[in-house]
Amino acid sequence: MLFKLISLDIDGTLTNSRKRISPKTRDKLIRFQKNGGIVVLASGRPAEGILPHADTLHLREFGGYILAYNGGLTIECKTGKVLFRNSFPLSIIPDICSVIKDYPVGINTYKDGTILVGNQINTYTEWEARINGMPLQFTTDFAAAVNFDIVKCLLHGDPAVISELETIFSARFGDQIGVFKSEPYFLELVPKEIDKAASLDKLLHAIGIQTDECIAFGDGFNDISMIRYAGLGIAMSNAAEPVKKAADYITASNDDDGIARMLTRMGRSVFPSLSML
Repeated sequence: MLFKLISLDIDGTLTNSRKRISPKTRDKLIRFQKNGGIVVLASGRPAEGILPHADTLHLREFGGYILAYNGGLTIECKTGKVLFRNSFPLSIIPDICSVIKDYPVGINTYKDGTILVGNQINTYTEWEARINGMPLQFTTDFAAAVNFDIVKCLLHGDPAVISELETIFSARFGDQIGVFKSEPYFLELVPKEIDKAASLDKLLHAIGIQTDECIAFGDGFNDISMIRYAGLGIAMSNAAEPVKKAADYITASNDDDGIARMLTRMGRSVFPSLSML
C-alpha cells in the first residue's frame, strides 16, 4: 500500500522539547511531499500558531493543509482558503464563566492575532502564549468581551483542577459542546462533534483520499481519535499511555526523530523512489 497523506500533531510530536522541527524530520517530510504526498498539521493551536511550522515544511509550496483548533478550522495552505469552519455557541459562555469564577483557571479564545483571556492569567496561560507566539490580552468580563464568532475556548490550570472541571463540564455542557483534555493542564471546549478524526475525515473526502491511505502521528489525548481513524496510527514513545494503546505502532520520541525514523522504516510505502529515502 502506498500512503498518500500524513497527518501530524505538533506539540510533542512534530516538534521537539525546544518546540522546533528537527532537520531530519523536516527533510524527511519535504521528501515525502516531493514524492507527491500531502502533509496535514492537525493541532489544538490557532492557525497563527501553526503557520510558522507549515512554512518550515513548505506546505504552501506543496499544497498541504492545516487543521487548527483540533479541526474546527481547516485551511488550504497554498491558497489560504478556509475549507471548513465550525462556530462555538456564544450563548453558553456566560454559564461557562459562572462555573469557573471560583476556580483557579484561566479561559481564553483568539481574536485578531491575540489571545483574549478571562478569569486569571497563570503559568499555563503564559505557556499557551509562548508556544503560539501570540500576545495576551486580559479582560475582566470575558463573557461580554466575546461578542464575535469564535471556534473554541480553552481552560488552563493545574491538572487536578482541569480534571475536576472536565467532569463538571462534560455533565453540564456535554450535549452542547465537545469537552476534552489536550494536555493535563488544558481543557478544550469546542463545537459539538469536532475532533481531529472528524475533521480529517471531512478533508479526506474533499480531496479524494481514502482513510487507509492516511498515516497519523500523535502523542496527546486529543490525538487518540485521529490515530484510531487513520489507516496507520502511530504514537510517539513520549505519548500518554492511552495514546499508545490506541496506536498501531509506537515510534521513537519527538526528541529522537520519531517521525523521520518511522518514515525511513516504512520505505516504499511512503517513498516509491528509494533515492528519496
